[in-house]
Amino acid sequence: MRTRTFAGTPVGAVGLGCMGMSWAYGESERDDAASIALIHEAVDLGVTFLDTAQVYGDGDNEALLGRALAGRRDQVVIATKTGLRVEDRATIDMSRDGSPEFVKRSLDDSLRRLGTDVVDLYYLHRVDPEVPLAETWGAMAELVTEGKVRRLGLSEVTVAQAQEAHTVHPVAAIQSELSLWTRDPMDAPGGSAGGFSGDTISGSGPGDVVGWCRDNGAAFVPFSPLGRGFLTGSVTAADFEDTDYRGRNPRFQQEALKANLRIVDIVKGVAARHGATPAQVAIAWTLAQGDHIIPIPGTKKSKYLNENAGAADLDLTAADLAELNDVPAAVGDRY
Repeated sequence: MRTRTFAGTPVGAVGLGCMGMSWAYGESERDDAASIALIHEAVDLGVTFLDTAQVYGDGDNEALLGRALAGRRDQVVIATKTGLRVEDRATIDMSRDGSPEFVKRSLDDSLRRLGTDVVDLYYLHRVDPEVPLAETWGAMAELVTEGKVRRLGLSEVTVAQAQEAHTVHPVAAIQSELSLWTRDPMDAPGGSAGGFSGDTISGSGPGDVVGWCRDNGAAFVPFSPLGRGFLTGSVTAADFEDTDYRGRNPRFQQEALKANLRIVDIVKGVAARHGATPAQVAIAWTLAQGDHIIPIPGTKKSKYLNENAGAADLDLTAADLAELNDVPAAVGDRY
């Protein structure tokens, strides 16, 4: 697989989001043994940028990743996140906690579950509006000084918030949703910004976060580059089990879903020209937005892991990118 660089370390150009192995996407399909085998396969393929968080399965996902990486820790970059608490696992209800006490104490729990003495990338999962960002970020910077964390990142922030944090301690990465149906971090049309930490009530989006990362030496890490599976073309009806949160997502309600299939049709057309899959085209589009971009599609299946990894070798033409850039805006808020 082609590689990209995170903080001076080569990593696979396509990473792996591990959340769905433990949480949010149909828990009836949860199989920890199969997920551990999948993580081993990913590392063997060169997929070495692995993403989890404290709230994914209320710690279960970190523990799963820790078991999978026993004896292989030095082959990967581990990213996890703090700043959120699980209030109700069944409904995926969470609250924000950016207090210095929480972001420091919760790291010790993460290190224990992950079976490591240092996290490569520690994100603030969401900015807590009740705690000054500089206060939260300063506490996280102390963890770098203590040697428990190598780099710090932010998630779902605005350019202004990124710059504020960067003046306190370098921002090594920003993780936000970016895909063909959610292009807010590029300051471009293509989806509602609902869910960002900034001022979305007044209608302002996050700004060009992708460009800010490029200009400041930070990686930009798109989560859900496949639109929560929608851009693969495999979701054609609003039929989800109770533990799959897409059943409550506005874009996956039947009328919105039907309208959004216009986007998939265009992706399928580009894929056909390359002998590729729609998923590979969707991931390749994110990669084409800059050399500092490392998407983290999630999967629980070997077939899709290999398919996603193959997107790193798909070169879209200027004509392909122009066509994809002009896909219709998504119908429905993303949360």
